[in-house]
Amino acid sequence: MEYFVAQGSVVREIWGKADTVLFIFAGAAAEFALNKAVDWLYFTGKLPADPLARLFSTVDYARQIVFAERAAAERAIDTIAAIHGAVEAKRGMAIPAWAYRDVLFLLIDYSIRAFEVLERPLTEPEKEEVFQVFCRVGQRMGVPDLPISHAAWLAVRQQHLDQNLIHSHYTADLYHQYRRHLGALRYKLLLQAQRLVVPARVRVLLKLGRWTWLPLLLPLYRRTQHLALNKWAKIGLLPTEYKDRILALDYRPS
Repeated sequence: MEYFVAQGSVVREIWGKADTVLFIFAGAAAEFALNKAVDWLYFTGKLPADPLARLFSTVDYARQIVFAERAAAERAIDTIAAIHGAVEAKRGMAIPAWAYRDVLFLLIDYSIRAFEVLERPLTEPEKEEVFQVFCRVGQRMGVPDLPISHAAWLAVRQQHLDQNLIHSHYTADLYHQYRRHLGALRYKLLLQAQRLVVPARVRVLLKLGRWTWLPLLLPLYRRTQHLALNKWAKIGLLPTEYKDRILALDYRPS
């Protein structure tokens, strides 16, 4: 059976573990809030109404693509394209190509950043592998002007960070929604995770600051990640209604 992502790929290792996915989730939550095209996510009303569910939806689709055989993964990508096409038709205008690239780029970037924070540095071939997987997703969706390599992507990624992010009223509202849906303690944990994983440009725009106590806990995490305590801690990061979805992130679909 041919898979969209090879069974031995580091991309499966990254997206097959709840801890890493939750850090990707945290980084994406920060960058979504700053993106100049975030009004598209507000257009349907789903993002401000339930930002956690909207972000989990993005994670779910990404995992479908990473673990499915090729035909099923391509159907999932086509579904994503169709959903966006329907929103474009309803609004009467096209989502900018750079906005599609931004989402692909943040999935590439936070996949690498989250894994390196929690596990180990990735090799250059492994980073290239992460890039190529999500680049193929973009190609299937018809996203134009994608870089040809991870090395070329680095410069384009920085350009996107410099040009396509802004702290707007959408940013303030979305962070208000994060706090409302998470509660005060979980919201503080989200900010700690974001300080650790987001690029400098995102950290500055959100005024997150640099200091976080999470690195002090990482050695303990690495020694205890196989214990029940670690599972309990993960469940506590999000509201109880997400318990099953969080635990499911630790299982790779067959």
